[in-house]
Amino acid sequence: MEKTVALLVTLDTKHEEAGFLKEQVESRGDQVLLIDIGVIGEAGVTADVTREDLALAGGSSMEVLLKNPTREVAGPVMVKGGIKVLSDRIKTNQVHAVIGLGGTQGTSSCCDIMQALPYGFPKIMVSTVASGDTSNFVGIKDITMMFSVSDILNLNQFTRKILANAAAAACGMADVEAKFDMKKSDKPLIGMSNLGVLTLGTIEAVKLFHAKGYEVIVFHAVGSGGRAMEQMMKEGLIGAVFDYAMGEIADDVWGVLRAGGPERLTVAGKLGLPQVLCPGGAEHLGIIVPPNEVPEEYKDHKYVFHSPVVFVPRLNAEEIVRVADDICKRLQHTKDKAYFMVPKQGVGTYSTPGGVLEDKKSDKAFFDRLKEKLPENIEVIERDTYAEDPVFVSEAVDRLISLIEERAEG
Repeated sequence: MEKTVALLVTLDTKHEEAGFLKEQVESRGDQVLLIDIGVIGEAGVTADVTREDLALAGGSSMEVLLKNPTREVAGPVMVKGGIKVLSDRIKTNQVHAVIGLGGTQGTSSCCDIMQALPYGFPKIMVSTVASGDTSNFVGIKDITMMFSVSDILNLNQFTRKILANAAAAACGMADVEAKFDMKKSDKPLIGMSNLGVLTLGTIEAVKLFHAKGYEVIVFHAVGSGGRAMEQMMKEGLIGAVFDYAMGEIADDVWGVLRAGGPERLTVAGKLGLPQVLCPGGAEHLGIIVPPNEVPEEYKDHKYVFHSPVVFVPRLNAEEIVRVADDICKRLQHTKDKAYFMVPKQGVGTYSTPGGVLEDKKSDKAFFDRLKEKLPENIEVIERDTYAEDPVFVSEAVDRLISLIEERAEG
């Protein structure tokens, strides 16, 4: 079946590259929707969606934008227009993949548009800056970043090969039959957070959920993972949550590696989703350091290196109370019944009895503050075991399923 690949390009500077990409896509039997995201220069070829069309879709006009053309003013309008144009066509099955071309500015604009598109929809960004830190461009969406190596400034035998690869990738992705289809089951898709110190427990939980007929998406709780899980809640893709890992909250308090952001741990409560919680991995921080170098301020702490450049200090009793307070503050948004599971023998591999970060005084301060400040509708379940204990995990799974079934009956 013939598919349509959208191309997001500034046609004043990259019309030759756009023309070549168009040829490559069409040579594979697919169509192209050429979208001009440029503003100032003259388009070198005619777009299917012109810059004038895009500006209008973005709530302005090219005439207005050109009166005092600045990137700060024009950029958001063109991005808004691109989101509307593509979203409308995706909903009506008229576009099946998108490719963006750009340097720093083009990558920002194209990726801002792509971040607003559905999960699973193919998104490829051919960029001069794709070999650096692309976290701001990718955000929490499934954007494929492709390093152009050379500048995207003229056609030559090298750039032709890179662009041909991008075209082939987009056509291949557009032709994939697998769908992210939520209509396959009347049971909600479960979101679950995980960290390396909880992996065995996560594997056990997934096995148990599967045995009860539930599918699970596991998110690595390193900041982007938790935010992606909550974005999927907002989009209606995830309908219940086993929030097993809370290291993102600890790191957010200190502003370090796994910081989950201000919304983390609030979305499920605001949406009224069934949730079971566990403070997995919240007893330590993750800090990027030079290889095997201990920061001066943590030399009096227990610590371990998760990798040569990821330093993991144990929070002491005074410090961990700040984490408990922050967790409780975020969970004030939870108005419905929920369960908070407390494993008194350790919230992760490092802090179990005999573990390198074991600290019973800190654990007690943490758990006592949680019990004191959690909302009354969140029932605290204390168990004298560790977070990865199969019995503990099984109870958490059963409690989440019971909440799901209660909501379904109600």
